[in-house]
Amino acid sequence: MDQSLCLLLPFFLGLLHRGLGGPLEVEPPDPVVAVSLGGSRQLTCRLACAGHRAPSVQWRGLDTSLGAVRSDAGRSVLTVHNASLSAAGPRVCVGSCGDLTFQRTVQLLVFAFPAQLTVSPVALVAKQDREVACTAHNVTPVSPEALSLSLLLGDRELEGVQALGRDVEEEPQQGEDLLFRVTERWLLPPLGTPTPPTLHCQATMKLPGLELSHHQPIPVLHRLTSQEPPVTTSPKAAPELSSTHSPRSPGPPPGNSSTRPCRPEIHQSPAPGGLELLCEAACGPGMSASWTQAPGGLEAYERQEAGALARLSVLWARCNPEGWFQCRLDPGGQMASLYLVPEICPPTTSAALWPGSLVLGLLFLAFLTHRLWRRCRSAG
Repeated sequence: MDQSLCLLLPFFLGLLHRGLGGPLEVEPPDPVVAVSLGGSRQLTCRLACAGHRAPSVQWRGLDTSLGAVRSDAGRSVLTVHNASLSAAGPRVCVGSCGDLTFQRTVQLLVFAFPAQLTVSPVALVAKQDREVACTAHNVTPVSPEALSLSLLLGDRELEGVQALGRDVEEEPQQGEDLLFRVTERWLLPPLGTPTPPTLHCQATMKLPGLELSHHQPIPVLHRLTSQEPPVTTSPKAAPELSSTHSPRSPGPPPGNSSTRPCRPEIHQSPAPGGLELLCEAACGPGMSASWTQAPGGLEAYERQEAGALARLSVLWARCNPEGWFQCRLDPGGQMASLYLVPEICPPTTSAALWPGSLVLGLLFLAFLTHRLWRRCRSAG
């Protein structure tokens, strides 16, 4: 029995040497290395032998997805080009110094995380929309540990938000790689006063040695009706929403405009049957304000423009489309914009006449059928 153990001892020593990975150096040294779908990555394995023994180093793996290997004395370089999902898996570097054999295993992880975020709704209406959804498209892996979606207010997560669920669906395949779309839904808390101008959906991909994120803004709009107090927007150009909304206040007296930049402001006030929008700038003489954009075209609205004051009438009866109103101050070209959500439109005349037209059409069809039946009977 002792003789048998002596015979097996070299075999066990050989297994121990194969399990050791001390002399082998792999760059990058992480046991899991991530590479983006369609991207490239290089793995380098080195071995130095004591004495005058020549080292032998070689990457091994599945022949179909190993990658391009270039080896020389004491070094082997593995390059993965245009990585596909099938390229994921283990890569083994095997090195030897004479009778001693060593190996290191690296797990290659292929991920997909393009900047393809969508939100629903595309814009929130303050005090009206409570539910929001964010979707990351063409992604993998999709486990919650790897991919997370969150709502941000500024640079922090929105407090008080309630998660409603997470859905994972397959994207329509355009090749051999199977990708997914992940949707997260939330119930919003009251956004407070003043209402923030923008929320952000953030998608984060966390992998070993790698963390990526993408953002999609969600504008927060103010619903404007004839019963609400006037609201002022900041002079940012569309489509960005202003960061301040405050009651209209009188500007500084003439001749004191140098205390602040000369910018236009849009105010709204109730008017019979709708609203009146006022674009004005308290910048002294020589300035002119004019409307440059309105839903459906400026021709659909009544306008009055005189100096640094421009008026525009919005009549709810006309069922104006939802969208941006924009005015311009010259000289200088400073812009101000306002997003308006109209009240519910009344039924149109054509919609009211449609049932009557349908009844007349049915009566005419019945009359025509009766005439044809009598003619066929007479011919018989």
